[in-house]
This record gives sequence, structure tokens and C-alpha cells, in this order.
Amino acid sequence: MDYGAVNNRSQFSELVRYSPSMMTTAGTLTIFIMVIGVLGNMLTLVALLRHSKIRTVAAAFIASLCLSDLLLCFLVLPFAASQFFQGTWIHGDVFCKMVPTLRYGTVGVSLLSIASISINRYILIAWPHVYSKIYTKTTVILYISAIWIFSFGLQVPTLFGVWGMFGFDKKLGTCSIILDKNGRSSKTALFVLAFALPTVIIVICYSSIYWTVRQSHKRLAQHSSDGGKFKKSEMKITKMVLVIFICFVVCYLPITIVKIFDDNVRKPPLHVLGYLLVYLASCVNPVVYVTMNKQYRYAYLETLKCKYNSNLDSITPAPTASKPPAITLGQLKYNSSTKNSDARLKSIS
Repeated sequence: MDYGAVNNRSQFSELVRYSPSMMTTAGTLTIFIMVIGVLGNMLTLVALLRHSKIRTVAAAFIASLCLSDLLLCFLVLPFAASQFFQGTWIHGDVFCKMVPTLRYGTVGVSLLSIASISINRYILIAWPHVYSKIYTKTTVILYISAIWIFSFGLQVPTLFGVWGMFGFDKKLGTCSIILDKNGRSSKTALFVLAFALPTVIIVICYSSIYWTVRQSHKRLAQHSSDGGKFKKSEMKITKMVLVIFICFVVCYLPITIVKIFDDNVRKPPLHVLGYLLVYLASCVNPVVYVTMNKQYRYAYLETLKCKYNSNLDSITPAPTASKPPAITLGQLKYNSSTKNSDARLKSIS
């Protein structure tokens, strides 16, 4: 790397103020994250496609999340690594518009996918009698399509310079959203629509799930063991999605805070760390799947062994005809509002 050439570009990029060793380390870590993210998310997508046991409605939204992370790793992180190594942007104006478009679009898809899974978990647990009507194959495709169209559609005005514009930010030393000729920017709106609003929805959904579980715990305990197993399995996925959301916030909150309170880039190392955490978010989800869900672990292993026609369904034994069907929290809640609770429990026992 020609650091003398980089120093000559100091009037164009605040990144050149970073120490060479810091920039080299950041670039190396970005490449490492890129490789892990590409491999991990590709493995997850293949496992979801090949193994029926984990191919559920929630898995469709997880696949959307994985695809957005894969695009970020494959199409955005190589340019991010180059920027760290070179100290500034060297790929021209066209890519300086396309790369931040992809970055903002994929981040929006990721968080909206997590929000959609949270809503899915809440409806499954609290309102199962309407679940099959809300989530059909057609509607799930429409929901996921809407997520992608909305996330990338928000970038179109900025891409054409109508609502802010994509370009090189001299203070931050990166291609991002800058003010257009009228002094406008879409950053605030994107933050509200693609970050703050989905975050509020996720928090509300999980608060509601917690309340539903707490209120229904005693009634659930009086029913068959099959119902408990079903609920335990669903709650594991619910908790897994909650951990994914927490990881997302942990990875994205620091750069948001740094940009707000250090707009003039007085502390460059904090910006470097913030960007690395953002990139880390694209590869952390497969780790969560492996550590928190047995079925995903099994699917990963079978996929790595190229055993695509595995009998993954045999992991969970099918309920026998002599056992009553699974009773979910939402069914208990719904039934208790239409029938006498004591009579219902007596008839089941």
C-alpha cells in the first residue's frame, strides 16, 4: 500500500487520519467477516431448501434475512475492505452510488425480516386460530416481496438525487448519503422507517409474547405433554429470533451513536469499530442458528455431508392417534373467551 499516495488524498478523506496498522487490521477483519458470512449464509440457505423439517413459515423469513446478509457480504464488503486498505474510495462514481444503495437496502431487508418473524411468532402463539389464514404460501411470498420492494424502493429517490444523493462523504471518507442540491437528505427517514419502526414492532411483539406466555402458563401445564413439546419447540425458535434481534441492535447501535455524537469524525477509531460491528452482523446469524437450534445443527451437518434426502422429520416423533392434539397458548386464550374455563379443562382431562 502506498501510504504517501493516501496522505496526498487527505483533503478528500478522513479515513487517511487512521493509523496504517489500524486500517490494515480493519481491512483484514472485513475480509475475514466477508468469507465467514458468505459461507455461513449460503450453508443456511441450502439447508433451508433441502430439509423439510426446518422449512417453515418462519424459515421463509429467515431465508430472506440470510439472502440480504449474503448480498451484503458478497457485494458490499469487498469494497469496504478496499476502502480500509486504500484509505479512500478508488472505484469511481458509479460504484459509489450502487454500493451504499445495496448497503442501506440490505440492512432494511434484514431488520424488516426480523420484525416479520417476530409478528409471525406472536400470531402463532397468541392467535393460532387465524394463523393459517394469514400465512399461506401465497401471502408469505407477498410479504417477503413487499419487504424487498419497500427496502430498496426507499433508495430509489436518493439514487436519482431527488431526496438526498449517494456520493462520497469527505468527512466520513466513505460513500454514503449526502445532501442534495436542495440541502435534503433521506437519512433521518430511513432511520425511522427501516430501523426505529421495525425495532418498536419487535419490542411490542416480544412484550406481548411474554405476557401471553405468562398468562397462559397455568392453563398450558394442565394439558397433554404433546402440547408442551409443541410449545417448547416453537418457543425455542422465538427465543432464537430474539437473540438475532439483540445481536442486530448490538452491532448497529454503536455506529448510529458515533455518527450522531461525532459527526466531524474527531475520534476515527470509534468509526472504524462501528463499521466493523455493522459488517459483523452479516455473519453472526448462522452462529446463532447452530448454537440455539438442534434441528438447524442437524440440517447443517447433513448438508455438509451432502445428505440432502435425510429423514430429518424423524427427529420429532409423530403424535399417536390416542393422544389429544397439541393445545397452543392462543387456543387456550381464544377458548377461554368463549367457553367456561373449568368446563373446558374438565372435558379435556
